[in-house]
Amino acid sequence: MSRFWSPLVHTLTPYVPGEQPKIANLIKLNTNESPYGPSPHALDAIKAATNDSMRLYPDPEALALRTALGQRVGLGADHVFVGNGSDEVLAHAFQALFAHGEPLLFPDISYSFYKVYCGLYKLPYRMVPLSADMRMVVEDYTGPCSGVVIANPNAPTGIALGLDAIRKLLDMHPDRVVLVDEAYVDFGAQSAVELVRDYPNLLVVQTFSKSRALAGARVGFAFGQPDLIEALVRVKDSFNSYPLDRLAQAGALASVEDEAWFTQSVQRVMASRAMLSEGLRELGFEVLPSMANFVYTRHPDRDAGELAAQLRARAILVRHLKGERTMAWLRITVGTQEQCQALLDVLRDSVLRNS
Repeated sequence: MSRFWSPLVHTLTPYVPGEQPKIANLIKLNTNESPYGPSPHALDAIKAATNDSMRLYPDPEALALRTALGQRVGLGADHVFVGNGSDEVLAHAFQALFAHGEPLLFPDISYSFYKVYCGLYKLPYRMVPLSADMRMVVEDYTGPCSGVVIANPNAPTGIALGLDAIRKLLDMHPDRVVLVDEAYVDFGAQSAVELVRDYPNLLVVQTFSKSRALAGARVGFAFGQPDLIEALVRVKDSFNSYPLDRLAQAGALASVEDEAWFTQSVQRVMASRAMLSEGLRELGFEVLPSMANFVYTRHPDRDAGELAAQLRARAILVRHLKGERTMAWLRITVGTQEQCQALLDVLRDSVLRNS
C-alpha cells in the first residue's frame, strides 16, 4: 500500500513510545507515569462533566483552564496556550516558531520526539553533545540557528539546569526562540516560567501527565509572551480548533485548583526517588542526580539490555534506550515505595546474583 503514500511519509522515523504490555502483576517502571492517581477533585469533575453537555463542542479557547494556569504563576490567560498533551504543544511550536532555514539546536541525548518533529516539518537540526558526565554545556549552543530546544530536567538523564544557565541561553539567542520543555520540572527543578515576562523569546512547555497524574487525559500547556502564544493558536486553529474535550478541560481545571494533592503527590515521588537512588548505589549502580520522576542508572559490570530483559522476565519493566551513548543505561520510573523496594529486592536477590 506504500504506493499511495506521500513522499514525506517514506522519510519519517516515528517516535516509539514505551511498552504498554498486559502482564499480570506487572511493576511498570518504563513510561514515567505517576504511581499515584489524579486529584480526587479532578476525577469528580470529569464524572460531573459526563452529561448531556457532551453533545456540544468544548470551549475551543479553554479560557477557564488557561486563566487558572496563568493565575497560578502570575500571568494572564493571553500568556497561556493549551493543547492535547505537551507533545501536541511541542509539535505546534516546532511548526510555528522554528522554520527559519537554519538548524534547530537540541542535545544529542534528549527527548527523541524532537528529531521526529524535525523530520515531519522538514526542519534542519544540529544535535549538541552532552558532556562526558551527561550534562548540558550551554556555551556549546552557539552559531546561527532557528532556535534552541531543551528538556529541563533532561530526559532521559534527569539532570536539570538552573535559571542562570537558561538566562544565558536566552541572551545568546535574542532573535530566536528558546523552548524549555519542563515535563518533569515539578519534581525538584527550577521552572523558567518566572523569566517569561523578561524574555520575549522564551516558551515554557509543561504537562499534566507526570506530576498531576493525568496522562490519560492528554493535557499540555505553554507559557510565553502573547505573540508567541498567538503563533501557536494560529497553527492550532489551522489544524484542530477543539484539541481539548470537555472532560479533559474539567479534570485539568480541578487538578490545578487542588494544590494540596499536587504537592503531596510530588513529595511522595521525590522521597521514593531518594530511596531508589540510594538502593541502586548500594548495589553498585551509578545513578545520575535526577530532578525528575525517574532515575538514569548503569552498572559497571552488567549489560543494560540484559538487565532490562531479566527484569521483564520477572514482571518488572524499565526503559532501555538503544542509542550509541545510551546503550549502557537504564531509565527507571520512580514508583511507589513498595514498587521501588520490589525492584531493588529482585536486583539484589536474583538478577545481579545470577548474572
